[in-house]
Amino acid sequence: MPETVISIIGPGMRVMGDCESTDTIRVEGVIEGCVRAKKAVVVGKGGRVVGDISTSDAKIAGSVNGALEISSRLELAATSVVDGPIRAARMVLAEGGVVSGSVKVGRDAISKADGAGSNGQVAAQPAKKGKPAARPGRAAAK
Repeated sequence: MPETVISIIGPGMRVMGDCESTDTIRVEGVIEGCVRAKKAVVVGKGGRVVGDISTSDAKIAGSVNGALEISSRLELAATSVVDGPIRAARMVLAEGGVVSGSVKVGRDAISKADGAGSNGQVAAQPAKKGKPAARPGRAAAK
């Protein structure tokens, strides 16, 4: 069984540039750049990311100023502050957590399709004004 590797940006450490890992990145210091991890990203209570985060699972207890694209589960703690758009398959927001930006949750929020952005992902589109949104497996009302 392969060993899980956790890369740690410790308290008092500041990284200027993008960080990428095939496993997990834990941020207790500051990263000024994009963070990409195949398994997970954890931003501790004292951690701060100024840049986008892209990963499968994320737990945020500190602050993020950038877009979050989470393909599985996003957990925002009561101490979290996120300033930027969020796209996640599933999300938990604890009471006290702060989010400033658009939030799109569900499989449609992270699915690939035509018209995808630079990362190949698109968000679910809102229903057109005057017509109710169609539920999956049902036709829209006429």
